[in-house]
Order: sequence, then C-alpha cells, then structure tokens
Amino acid sequence: MASVATADWRNDITRGRQNEAWISYNGSSKVISVSFTNIVNNTITQGSLSHEIDLRKYMPEKVVFGFSGATGTLFERNTVTSWDFSSNLTLDVTSDVPAPGPIPDPDIGDGRRKWKLGLAIGLGVGLPILVLVLGLAGCFLKNKRYNKESGETQTYDIDPTMDNEFQKSIGAKKFLYVELTRGTDDFAKELKLGEGGFGEVYKCFLKETDSYVAVKRVSKGSHQGLKEYASEVKIIGQLRHRNLVQLIGWCHERGELLLVYELLPNGSLDSHLFKHNSVLTWEVRYKIAQGLASALLYLHEEWDQCVVHRDIKSSNIMLDSNFNAKLGDFGLARLVDHDKGSQTTIVAGTRGYMAPEYVISGRASKESDMYSFGVVLLEITCGRKAIDAECQEINPLVLSEWVWKLYGAGKILEAVDQDLEVEHNGEEMARLLVVGLWCVHPYNRHRPTIQQAIKVMNAEAPLPVLPSLMPEPIYYSPSMNMVTSSGVSYSISGSDYSRYSNSSNLTTSSGGSNPSAALLTTA
Repeated sequence: MASVATADWRNDITRGRQNEAWISYNGSSKVISVSFTNIVNNTITQGSLSHEIDLRKYMPEKVVFGFSGATGTLFERNTVTSWDFSSNLTLDVTSDVPAPGPIPDPDIGDGRRKWKLGLAIGLGVGLPILVLVLGLAGCFLKNKRYNKESGETQTYDIDPTMDNEFQKSIGAKKFLYVELTRGTDDFAKELKLGEGGFGEVYKCFLKETDSYVAVKRVSKGSHQGLKEYASEVKIIGQLRHRNLVQLIGWCHERGELLLVYELLPNGSLDSHLFKHNSVLTWEVRYKIAQGLASALLYLHEEWDQCVVHRDIKSSNIMLDSNFNAKLGDFGLARLVDHDKGSQTTIVAGTRGYMAPEYVISGRASKESDMYSFGVVLLEITCGRKAIDAECQEINPLVLSEWVWKLYGAGKILEAVDQDLEVEHNGEEMARLLVVGLWCVHPYNRHRPTIQQAIKVMNAEAPLPVLPSLMPEPIYYSPSMNMVTSSGVSYSISGSDYSRYSNSSNLTTSSGGSNPSAALLTTA
C-alpha cells in the first residue's frame, strides 16, 4: 500500500484534544477530498488534501466503512465522540435494496449527480495515525441489464443462495467486478478474443496472480443468459479433466454475468479449420480428435453423473499452446443419471450439429452428443463446415450426406481436406471418416458409444460396416409447434415428416405434446 497524496497534520495529539475530519467524494469529478483540523499555538486552522480517483474501479458493490487507530506497541484509548453520514444520491425507494453510489444519468442534473460523504470524528487521548476506511455504505445494486431490442431495462432474478451453490465448485472462486473490469480495461475492443451465441470473450490480466485469463461476458440479449450462466458454473466448476476448459471463477455484479476461464492461446478449432488462421497438420488434427473423445468419455461414463453437453461443435473446442483440445461452453449442458441416459429439454443448439431425433423430440442424450461428435470428426478430416452454404458444387453442402455418398462410391478419401497429404496417413483418415459417419447415423440406436468409437479410432477394433446409402429416417410426432432460429413458425402433425438434413435450430413448445411419443423409422 502506498500513499498517493499527503499533507502535514499540525497538531499535538498527546494532550487529548478533540479533532475533527471530513471526507467527501464527488461522483461527477471523481475527486475525493479530506479536510481536518490543525491546532497550532491554540489556534484552530483547517488542512486538506485531495486526489482524483474513480472509486467504482476499486470498490465492490457491497462495502462497509469504519474507523481505526493504532500506536504500534503502545496502548491507549481512542474515542469516537460523534460521526455523521450524508448523501444527496437519489435512491430508488421502490426497490427493496438501496441503489449504490454515483451512476451518471443524463436525466439527473449535475447537482443531483454529486455524491458527498460527510464524516465528523472525535478522537480521544493521543492518536498518532488516523486511518479512515470508507466506501459506499452497505449499498447493493440490483442487477439489471438493458435489452437493446426492446429498449427496456430487464432485471436478473439472482437467487441469494447462488453464491453458496457456486462455492461447491472445486477450485473456482468469486471475482470482484472491479478486478475484471480493470484487467480488461473496461472490456476494451482491443482485448476482445471472440464472440459467440452466449456472449463475448475478453483477454484479462489479473494483477494478483500476474497472469492472463479469458473472461466471458454473457450476452445481455440472451433470454436464457442467467440459466446458462448458472448451469456453466454448477457443472463445469465440478469437472476436472485435461481435455476440458478449466473454469477459474465467476462474477455477477452490476447487471453483468461474467465467467473466468484459463486462457488458451491458440483459440478455437474452427478458426484454424475454416478461417485459415493456420493449416493444422494431420498429426495435430488426429490428436485433437482423440482429445475430444477423451473429454466425452469422461463426461458420459467416468464422472459421478452423465453430463450431456448438447453443444459440441468446433467453435467450442479450444486449443492450448500445444494444440491439445479442450471442450468448453457448458451453458446448455445437463446432468443425467447414468441409468436414465437422456433428458427431455427445450431444444437448443447449433444447426448442423444437432441430432435429428433431438430436434424433433427434445430428448437430449449421449446418442445426440455422439451425433455432434461425429460431425466434428468429419469437419476435422474434411476441413469443411457441417453445413457449407458457400460450396460451389453443392449448395448448401451438408457434410455428412456428402461424405456418405463418397463412402458408398468407395471414394471416401476424396473427402479429405486438400491441404493434407493422403499418401502417408490414408488409413487413419479413412478410419476417422468412417467413425464420423457411424456417429451421425440417422438412427440413434445404430450410433456407437464413445467407448466403441475410441476403440475404432485407436485401431483396437475393426471398422463398422455401414450402408452404402445413407438411411433416410422419418420422424412421426404428435402435433407440435416449432420455431426455427430465424423466427419462422411451422407445425408438424402426425402425417408430416422431416428429414434430418433439413433440421435447423429449433425451440419447441411442448405444452400439449409428449416428446417421448415421437417415432423413428428408417426407409
């Protein structure tokens, strides 16, 4: 701790005289001022010092203030004879909890923006050092967010017990908002690493540990933001595996939901496969596929409960400095008992990676995760997106259909990324492609478990024999209203059917339907 402003205190405190001090803070000018009495030759004068500082960057939302005095190893009695606290900050009287210190508001004049704290302190017998710890007294800002589309302020209904639940996350800790805003330079664009469906990710420097981390700022436009945030902390905070992104901590203050992760310098897998940040060699790609398989084995079979990820895709696979794969983004994940194996949920995910039966029934399972895993294996080997709308030969190109056609024609190696050399690694490439097709089999009961897939990937089991033509499943379902990611509504009745290749991001309205009644057949 170092002083940023000092002034002489001309006073003989050994005589036990009463002294006074005042501290004020102006929220507009960001200046903290200290005034105090000097007594020289029985004449009272006033001394002062000031410093410009934005206290919001250094104080959390909840603080206490108090007084302390010390004389080293000596003993004495210090007495506060009176004190006073005042503020002209306008509080929201409709809220159960008072709003905190100065927040600029264009509708409030300069006079009302000014925040002052007055404090009168009487000091007793000899006080060599006066230390005042002050802040925003017992204030709590009810978390709010601004919905840009509607222009209305929305409130996060944060459960007071959430912190206690989060504390169960082994190794993860609660961060102060000021720590993360300081480390990201108030979420500067220059430190932005990427952006996804659930928020933006920033590079953050933590002064306490002298290290860099990644901070995900949950999107304020996400209607499921709080649910995804809580799910991520509760689930990934308990998981420990070398191929999972490590959650370091969390923060929910001032209307923000922030997640702190280990920083992975090589970014996401999709940036290398599709954005040409670099060309990954086959050895690196195969290592990434094996790492992802290891993560999925842990989630499905090795942890206390089965974790269904629901959003396995190349953009959620991060790469460390040695290009080891780490699966992240557990905002959609669900815990399922091992003997149950599936859970009916609102359909959520990414078009091209969702299993067909999941889109129709809303039943998330290990098999639906395996479908997503298979799509990623095909992307790794082919260097193409799950659905390529810019493909010149076929528009749009559905990767699984295209690879299956080549498989049926005995030309599966023609699907391999042209940047790779097939001659020396053809056997491994073919094996990964076939495993990928096995995993995206339209009929979920024909897909392998992650254990079976790993054995084939490691050449510990023979390749499966798949049909030369990709089966076309037909899904019959009770009448069900569905909404695509584009907001277009349509209905599926008992006589309608949907092919897997036409599925997109869907949210079902299952109030009057029974997803478990959906029937799948193969043509």
